[in-house]
Amino acid sequence: MPFARLAAATTPTAHIGLGLAAVGRPGYITLGREADLPPSRSVEALRERTLELLDAAYALGVRYIDVARSYGRSEEFLADWLRARPDNRDVVVGSKWGYTYTADWRTDADAHEVKDHSVAAYDRQRAETAELLGDRLDLYQIHSVTPESPALTDKELHARLADLADRGVTVGLSVSGPEQAAAIRAALDVTVRGERLFRTVQATYNALETSAGAALAEAHDAGLTVLVKEAMANGRLAGPGAPAAVRAAAESAGLGCDAVALALVLRQPWAGVVLSGAATSVQLVSNLHATAVDLDAEHVDRLTELAEEPAAYWSTRAALPWH
Repeated sequence: MPFARLAAATTPTAHIGLGLAAVGRPGYITLGREADLPPSRSVEALRERTLELLDAAYALGVRYIDVARSYGRSEEFLADWLRARPDNRDVVVGSKWGYTYTADWRTDADAHEVKDHSVAAYDRQRAETAELLGDRLDLYQIHSVTPESPALTDKELHARLADLADRGVTVGLSVSGPEQAAAIRAALDVTVRGERLFRTVQATYNALETSAGAALAEAHDAGLTVLVKEAMANGRLAGPGAPAAVRAAAESAGLGCDAVALALVLRQPWAGVVLSGAATSVQLVSNLHATAVDLDAEHVDRLTELAEEPAAYWSTRAALPWH
């Protein structure tokens, strides 16, 4: 299993991955992102920024890269980098299918992505991913599964995914929304030929949204690798607008709020890989300082008190504008 390479890695940053959602397309919902990217949001400008980030991440010990079909040209940019760096075979690559990017490289599109968990969508997007990433794909996840998703019950789709697993690609899912825990537990019950289908789960978990914690612990105990996204709550836990408890912990540590937010997740015993969504190399370095943050009991207690009701958290997230 490719994640064994991460577990065997000796660098502290090996359990922090780099997600390319913020640089694979010109618009995203992270707060402050409009100031993070170059004035030109052209394909070539973002390709250059992505390659710069990937070089920095690799040099700093990051070995997991997260992309998706809906992250604009993220798979394409990553494929360019992999071809130019053939010796970097220790990089673990994960992508996702289930959303189609529809913004046509615009920031003012009415819809930036459209969800479809059908077999037809899988067949189309799997072919697209294979054309770009070929045999470098280690993990393929269903994107943003919710309890009502047909991906949890579609036997034909499960057979397709099991065939992919037989060919050496790990099969997983990401979850989203206020019922993440229910989706995770439903996924644990999906079997093909008597074997559990999903070997990884990627979920949102941060100081403001902790509702999936118990289910993620169950998934970890069942043998799944847990990946965490949005550990900084799309920017709500970073920068000067971060809650007072985060700013106090950051001041105590002498590091950034972003590092504190990531450190809180890294200390969870079930967290296998925690994703950075950095859009600049400076942000990436700051994020990686999370491995140096030692949160004391008082700060952990204050951070724990920040948790919101899941419905409120996801309502706020849904209202974030695309920058």
